[in-house]
Amino acid sequence: MVNFWLEFVLVLGAILIGIRRGGVALGMIGGLGVTVLAFVFNTEPGDPPITVMLIILAVVTASATLQVAGGLDYMVQITEKILRAHPNRITLLAPLSTFLLTVCVGTGHAVYSLLPVIADVALKTRIRPERPMAISSVAAQMGITASPVAAAVTTFMAMAAKTSHPVGLLDILMVTLPSGLIGMLVAALWSVRRGKPLDQDPDFLERCKDPAFRATLDESVTTLGKALPKTARMSVVLFFSGILLIILLSIFPALLPHFKGKPMAMTTLVQVVMLSFGAFIMFAGNIKAAEIARSSVFTAGMIAVVSIFGIAWMSDTFVNGNSAYLISHIKEMVQFAPWTFALAMFAVSAFVKSQAATLTIMMPFGLLLGLPTTLLLGLMPSSYAYFFFAFYPSDLAAINFDRTGTTHIGKYLLNHSFMIPGLIGVSVSTVVGYLLSQILF
Repeated sequence: MVNFWLEFVLVLGAILIGIRRGGVALGMIGGLGVTVLAFVFNTEPGDPPITVMLIILAVVTASATLQVAGGLDYMVQITEKILRAHPNRITLLAPLSTFLLTVCVGTGHAVYSLLPVIADVALKTRIRPERPMAISSVAAQMGITASPVAAAVTTFMAMAAKTSHPVGLLDILMVTLPSGLIGMLVAALWSVRRGKPLDQDPDFLERCKDPAFRATLDESVTTLGKALPKTARMSVVLFFSGILLIILLSIFPALLPHFKGKPMAMTTLVQVVMLSFGAFIMFAGNIKAAEIARSSVFTAGMIAVVSIFGIAWMSDTFVNGNSAYLISHIKEMVQFAPWTFALAMFAVSAFVKSQAATLTIMMPFGLLLGLPTTLLLGLMPSSYAYFFFAFYPSDLAAINFDRTGTTHIGKYLLNHSFMIPGLIGVSVSTVVGYLLSQILF
């Protein structure tokens, strides 16, 4: 028992230090944690998440190639045209756009190009920018568990593949896509009337007395004038062709090559298809490999790989080394009220700030406690909680791009613009996901 709590403090401490350091520090400190568990506590190291890392590598490489080819900017420009065509519906259309953009490209970082546009459209329409800005940032992250190429989804699929009840990509999307959409829309509807209208907001009116501040409000922000490579549209077509091929083959596994009487594993399929279509985009756009490696999507993806490598390895080592103790003390409670596991995932995510990392930490724990894969699938939306402290880059970007100052972090830290939309969106999507998983499976 003493060893368990000492190891628990070590693991928790390693995670907290890694979070404070940021970037790849989480992965390196996780590796340090494995070393201490093995050499000091004589705990046998678990298995590093090799399959998960390879899937993320393949998907990120294809997404980064799409970005360099101009495909991401092309999708952003299409989205801006829609938003500017219907400015009065910005609070509903903006989060729907950021949600679907994440679903399409597999990363919430794609939202940065849209946030200044959303703020500009809201301001020009004299709609309180906080209304669409806060929920749009939240919606971008909610779209991760609904994306067929997101690290969180492929992580879940890879881990579920090792269980006696694996779930395919289509199974995951049948639960997470509708639940994410419903949760996001409920939060957006709440946001439509949040706060005072812009022309009645006392803080905004006070700022308007400053001529320099008023001058900034007249500036226009747009992506429509940006010149795109000729192959931008083709890169989007190729990227989505790869995604559709994966979905098609997951529906009809008979079309897959068979080895020793068994079809190719879905985890392997995702890797080879995404790498192949990344190569197609590279050839079509005559893209230099060095440019792909320097892209922001590739950098963010590599940081995620290193983070997941260390933190998941340490967590797996801790869980497997203390399986008997964990089962004897926690299993009954979790089986009596399985939904409580969602609260645990939410709490971990608030600090880890990555849905893929949260799932790599919590899924082995859930499976050890005897929770069915399908139940864990229903609770997947609860792996997003890093809006809670509003220090995530997309939240900070939303605050900075809102020139009116209505999107903000309050005096008491937790009374910020993202809290209520985030709680509504995640709560509703988790409840819907849980119900769908029970109905469908």
